[in-house]
Amino acid sequence: MQKKAYPLKYSILIIGFFLSVFVALSFGSVNLSINEIVNCFKSNTYDIANAIIFDIRLPRLIVALFVGANLAASGALLQTVMQNPLADPGITGVSSGASFLAIIIILLFPNYIGILPIAAFLGGSLACLLVYLLAWKNGLKPLRIVLAGVAVNAIFGGATGILSILNSDKIQGVLLWTNGSMANASWQDVKILIPYSLIGLTLCFFLIRPSNVLQLGEDVASNLGYKVNHLRILLSAVAVLLAAISVSVVGIIGFVGLLVPHICRIIFGSDYKHVLPTSMLTGSTLLLLGDTFARTIASPIELPVGTIMAILGGPFFLYLLRKEKKI
Repeated sequence: MQKKAYPLKYSILIIGFFLSVFVALSFGSVNLSINEIVNCFKSNTYDIANAIIFDIRLPRLIVALFVGANLAASGALLQTVMQNPLADPGITGVSSGASFLAIIIILLFPNYIGILPIAAFLGGSLACLLVYLLAWKNGLKPLRIVLAGVAVNAIFGGATGILSILNSDKIQGVLLWTNGSMANASWQDVKILIPYSLIGLTLCFFLIRPSNVLQLGEDVASNLGYKVNHLRILLSAVAVLLAAISVSVVGIIGFVGLLVPHICRIIFGSDYKHVLPTSMLTGSTLLLLGDTFARTIASPIELPVGTIMAILGGPFFLYLLRKEKKI
């Protein structure tokens, strides 16, 4: 990878990011021009355009940006921890575990909605631990991790289904959430999401070197003086935190953590000094564009962005599954 190419690639990525922000603010049931958007930020008057931007699109945009960055960074960390290019929060069961405990709080204990992020983190941690336990046999192999993730997904998915049926009178209120949607994103969600996300994303920058070391393999990492199991636990905890806080706000959105790190490795190489920051930026851009597409393609009906990402990510996952020779 030629270093001279990095400035151009980063510039293109940043331009794409700002274009996605503009598209998200402009398009919807009511389209707004760039002048109208600028005037909303400059004017002190409160009209329809201001209501659309500040009450609906801006909080939704911020949620999409942070969730996209969180899921992409989480996927990148899980892939190096498990030494498996097919790992991401959805496939490894982390998202379904987080979703299960989160939906318990939403349906059964709505008075404790304030602990939703903590419940989601505990559920994601439990799922991650189960995947490790099920997949471990003289080390971790890609196929066993994928199969263990499928099993854990099935367990928590079935439990969530039973819970939903038993509380069918309440499930309509969270139906969009269970399919991964930002339709109800609000400033309250922004307040919940930002503190946890900033902590997790900041920690990612301190995990660049450990992530690169783990890519070299257990023996090399041990010879360099690193405690491999401690590194795995640390990186897994940050990955679960990022995935869990996202699930607690918007529900399960799969394949962002799988797609984005691969795209970034193809473009920027495998050094996590580039993989992590570019994954965050690309994840934000991809999810923002996906959400804009989901709410405009069938307007006035709004599709959950989780279904859009599944349609995009499913074929890509099958391609990686066939390409990965180790399984």
